[in-house]
Amino acid sequence: MTGHVLNFLGETKLELGPTDKANGNWRTGRDDAGVLWLVLDKTDSGTNTISEAVIRELDRHIAEAEADLPKALVIRSAKDTGFAAGADISSFDEMGRSGADDLLSDAHKVLDRIENLNCATICVVHGAALGAGFELALACDYRIATPGASFGFPEVQLGLHPGLGGTFRLPALIGPTDAMTMMLTGKTAHTKRAKDQGIVDTVIEERHVAAAVAAMVNGDVDEHNPRVTSRAFEFGQARAIAARQMRSRTEKKAPKDHYPAPYALIDLWEEHGGDREEMQGAEIESFVQLLDSETSKNLRRVFFLRQRLKEAGHGDDDISHVHVVGAGAMGSEIAAMSAIRGKIVTLGDIDTDALGRAIKRAVQICNDKHLSGTETRDALDRLMPDPQGYGIASADLVIEAASEEKKIKEKIFKGIKSKLKKDALLATNTSSLSVDDLASNVLAKSRFAGLHFFNPVSKIDLVEVVKGAATTDKTARRLAAFCGSIGKLPATVQDYPGFVVNRALVPYMIEAMVLMDEGVSKEVIDTAAVRFGMPMGPVTLADQVGLDIGLHVAESLAEKLGDKMPPINDDLRQKVERGDLGKKTGNGFYDWSDGTPYTDADLTDAPDDLTDRLILPMLNACAEVLREGVARDADQLDGAMIFATGWAPFRGGPINYAKSRGITEIIEALRKLQETHGPRFAPDAGWSDLD
Repeated sequence: MTGHVLNFLGETKLELGPTDKANGNWRTGRDDAGVLWLVLDKTDSGTNTISEAVIRELDRHIAEAEADLPKALVIRSAKDTGFAAGADISSFDEMGRSGADDLLSDAHKVLDRIENLNCATICVVHGAALGAGFELALACDYRIATPGASFGFPEVQLGLHPGLGGTFRLPALIGPTDAMTMMLTGKTAHTKRAKDQGIVDTVIEERHVAAAVAAMVNGDVDEHNPRVTSRAFEFGQARAIAARQMRSRTEKKAPKDHYPAPYALIDLWEEHGGDREEMQGAEIESFVQLLDSETSKNLRRVFFLRQRLKEAGHGDDDISHVHVVGAGAMGSEIAAMSAIRGKIVTLGDIDTDALGRAIKRAVQICNDKHLSGTETRDALDRLMPDPQGYGIASADLVIEAASEEKKIKEKIFKGIKSKLKKDALLATNTSSLSVDDLASNVLAKSRFAGLHFFNPVSKIDLVEVVKGAATTDKTARRLAAFCGSIGKLPATVQDYPGFVVNRALVPYMIEAMVLMDEGVSKEVIDTAAVRFGMPMGPVTLADQVGLDIGLHVAESLAEKLGDKMPPINDDLRQKVERGDLGKKTGNGFYDWSDGTPYTDADLTDAPDDLTDRLILPMLNACAEVLREGVARDADQLDGAMIFATGWAPFRGGPINYAKSRGITEIIEALRKLQETHGPRFAPDAGWSDLD
């Protein structure tokens, strides 16, 4: 019987002999040194997740190890995509509370048995070990990381906290302060930080993994020593003081009414952090309760909305060379993200200083993305300043990212008409100009579309792929695949005033200015929006976007949509004329000289309809773009609004919120606002399709 050879990242080769079993989701076998290898290779996905089947199979393998004790146990992944991306949440809704309780209890027993196995247990991690994958790694005695490995508990983003022992194993390993920070924020510890914190014992290249395993088997690695600070938190009084501070910090970013999971975690640690056995039982109970909450259900919905958008970006884009016209804030980041993701990029701008700033910005983005020195060097090698625009002739895709002025864009299109190679795609990064209007200056309209990136490109994942009347489906698919290839979430939409996101978002900002004209303070307006769940209030958002850009988009929409838009107030126009453009100039509606303004106003005397006047115009616009066929469906729209604007994710998106509140109630509220404030609040006919 021939053995099965697993090749890890082109380096470590593990040849499993006749006892090898390719059984379900785990590949197992013992090497010549008597080390048992359990290699996770989930059969139904290119990415490992920790499902019930994975746990049940692992249980059997651990039982066999207990019966025939190996020299050591090594757990790792066979997937190039990483170790494990957390639990398989697709089954959460089906299992119910009792099913979840039973599965968690059984999974805890399996991890406890790994922890108590009477031999060295080692987890080798490449790529990401998240959620339940991280908890599996924590159950082992040692953790080996290869460069690029990362560890994290993103459960708070699903309205949950760790549920397989992370709440007590991570604090015991690195101390409660660092551990609670990781769990409360969902932030990831990349390779170096993971080593510094003590999450991993060693970071080595893949080719040295076998030697590191041998060293651990032979006991040539120092044992973990609990931190002094960890002992202090064994006392309830110390935990109580720290818990109060944690709640105070958490409340500023995640109000308890909207996001209960962080507070449940703090309560859990404060009440039971001194007793592991108590903590273990309480962790399961708390997790199951959160699993049944509306917040968690909606946040899990958001997870699947992201997956759907991500799937739209799958496929081969057949684009290896990208030329970006314009090295401003948008163009420089589009170029950087394309180069980081492996594209050859030429960046054109007649301003050589702008090109220099773009390269510096690319370096900063590489640092922010935790790229290694080699990865950063390779990305910069692919990004070439091109003041003469020579790259246009060989580019598979040309992205125009000049200022939002039709005449400037038209001039660029006329200038590059004769330079584009056969079959090249041409895209415009526009936030409000009509793709069909711009297409009149394009030679091959079938290969022309909009690519509406959002600022900052390096941090906002969504991109609207805007189809014009002549844009072929093939062009739209290639552009969506291009977005996917550079790590973005494509939403393919039709040409329409404001497309989807700005059609909904701009009325939110302009209505706030109407309210200010009526005497409502900007602080009260922003506070009402934030308490609803928006990441920032509309006045702060207008300053962030830039008042000049906001005015331009608002005027464009008003010209096309008429009385569906709120009136643009004189104060906005005057600020733009004076050059008070918001954050980028240091002054707008707010003073930004000391950083982001903080608003938390008393809403006692706020108008009763304040929140609805801000939120319902967005919902009404969403009903409109669905009726007009601009968005594909309600799920795509909800995803676009969440991932482009941060729209109250715990509410599951604007259409999901409207359905939860009740379509009839939404229509009635809009009619009351229409009676009081005018035709811009008239309920759109599209609501009848959603009722």
